[in-house]
Amino acid sequence: MFSKILIANRGEIACRVAATCRALGVRTVAVYSDADAEAAHVAACDEAVSIGPAAAAHSYLDGARILQAARESGAQAVHPGYGFLSENAAFAQACADAGVAFIGPPASAIHAMGLKAESKRLMQAAGVPLVPGYHGAAQDDALLEREAARIGYPVLIKASAGGGGKGMREVHRAADFGAALVSCRREAAAAFGNDAVLIEKLVANPRHIEIQVFADTQGNTVALFERDCSLQRRHQKVVEEAPAPGLSAAQRAELAQAAVAAARAVGYVGAGTVEFIAEGDGQGGIRAFYFMEMNTRLQVEHPVTEMITGLDLVEWQLRVAAGERLPAAPPAPHGHAVEVRLYAESPAAGFLPSTGRLARFALPLHVAFTHGTDAAGRPAALRVDSGVREGDAITPHYDPMIAKLIAWGETRDQALARMTQALETLRIAGPETNASFLHRLVQSPAFVAGRMDTGLIAREQATLLESDLSAEQAGLAAICALIEAERTQQTRDPWSQADAWSNGVLPPRRLRWTQDRHAPASAWLARAAGGGWLLGFGEDEPHALHWHAAPSGVAELSLSIRWGAQTLRCHVVQTGPAPSRLHVFAHGAHAALAWADAAAHAAKGHGGPARLTAPMPGRIAAVLVQAGQTVEAGQALVVLEAMKMEHTLQAADEGVVGAVLVRVGEQIQEGALLLRMQEAAELSESSDALNAA
Repeated sequence: MFSKILIANRGEIACRVAATCRALGVRTVAVYSDADAEAAHVAACDEAVSIGPAAAAHSYLDGARILQAARESGAQAVHPGYGFLSENAAFAQACADAGVAFIGPPASAIHAMGLKAESKRLMQAAGVPLVPGYHGAAQDDALLEREAARIGYPVLIKASAGGGGKGMREVHRAADFGAALVSCRREAAAAFGNDAVLIEKLVANPRHIEIQVFADTQGNTVALFERDCSLQRRHQKVVEEAPAPGLSAAQRAELAQAAVAAARAVGYVGAGTVEFIAEGDGQGGIRAFYFMEMNTRLQVEHPVTEMITGLDLVEWQLRVAAGERLPAAPPAPHGHAVEVRLYAESPAAGFLPSTGRLARFALPLHVAFTHGTDAAGRPAALRVDSGVREGDAITPHYDPMIAKLIAWGETRDQALARMTQALETLRIAGPETNASFLHRLVQSPAFVAGRMDTGLIAREQATLLESDLSAEQAGLAAICALIEAERTQQTRDPWSQADAWSNGVLPPRRLRWTQDRHAPASAWLARAAGGGWLLGFGEDEPHALHWHAAPSGVAELSLSIRWGAQTLRCHVVQTGPAPSRLHVFAHGAHAALAWADAAAHAAKGHGGPARLTAPMPGRIAAVLVQAGQTVEAGQALVVLEAMKMEHTLQAADEGVVGAVLVRVGEQIQEGALLLRMQEAAELSESSDALNAA
């Protein structure tokens, strides 16, 4: 076994690898960019080396600098984690040439599987079933369009060197092929430095099923069962589980055999994942499966396999890289595990990434990075893998994943119930997150019944984006928190008492707030006879308001509220100067509220013309309109590249573009003005000028 390794990654996976090394007595070396000097993964390791500026291209993707850090620190091996250099054949070869062990497959296997077209040719030769498509080297646009027509629409254009949902476009009509190809090539070139693509038939009712494989240097290869990763948004996984529901024993065996054949075909060593696209039958089963790709690294979703096997896959990686032999037979799986990925993103805004400081990051009770079992032989009921802490910032430089929650149960129903409970106790305030979305998703009837495919989220998005917390409930909690905040500011001075005493009759307090993207809401609050409070919303009859409050953290209250026939138990977190910004968490839902400034609200609608601003920092990848052009609501205006993905910004309403204020390649900040639309007065002047001419 190695005595010291360097972890060539950051965030959650770097913390994950460090935890296993600590358990094995292996010293670790972290690398960090300027943006990560105080990051959790730096604190998790024994040593740390600075490798450059925030941009990944000049730090975490700088293989020469990382290898230099390994040599200077005396590390015997490099663990690449996932992403960054984990599937870079040149880096793996450079490590081998420098006498530093690469904890992963040989460079030849990475190269063979790294190019999707090449890997599919190898799989065809190995007898692994493939999706009908075009995997050729010729990349002429006209040829690709002809191949798409031959295959038959709908088709999927995929970056040949891609992964993680990047450089992938569905095309349902021939008329859309050209624009989709341009966009796919552009994103592929930016993400992988290679704009080559392949084209495949879009499989009906597709399920994404993968097999965890492991191979040692003695020629032994094993399959560690399957995972289902069908719940996706923007072609990226959101929920994973093991075992995959709805498969027969024969289908599981066939998938495992095909995965082992795929790994052996390229002389694989270490941990890898063979991914299949399966044609679902619409009832939770599958009719057929096809090889999709092989990820030559550890997967983000590896914890679900660890939870059902009791294995530590990172430990297996280290032992195999050190030349040890795999066990003769893997343990039989036990129970069911589900993982959800918590992202800093806005589901309501098309899952656009969000940035900001984690003002509150309260996780459910858990055991982090636990792979073993308890005295009764059961895995931990809940595990949380995270690379951030409360107070850390989610920046635009890297992937916006905050944490992974993994729940285990004797049955799938029990695992889902535990996951639901975990999401209900989670509280994250700062950047927007997908926590409430995940809470609804794991309870959606189709998913609970096992009838899912990769299109489930898109089909049910309207329902999944609904909130279980009404504006009235959120306001109710915020008002109680407001009164509690006023009480804490009381002194012995009777004039500071928040008891509504007056030598006359005080009018009710009128409160107004905005919630997330909803219209402003309002209520009135008055002191009742006997010292209680009365609360009313709009024209409704007022109700007596009663609550019990207890502090549950810094600037956080736990509230139990009774109002009329309602009972609400919730947490309220304050993240701005009192009482400007409040976050309400109740039964898995989250609402962000701000007390409205009446003067500021009155001024709305009298500002400048309609504008398009950047929802996050990034690089302008494409400008699709020009000044004077008439656009329709929903029309694509600008393509912004941020957080390793392309985001198409659309027109909110129909109108005429007044001015384009950015150019392709320009780096912009969040809130930057990208273009503005002409106002009615401008349009009238333009029309008058034309008439005069």
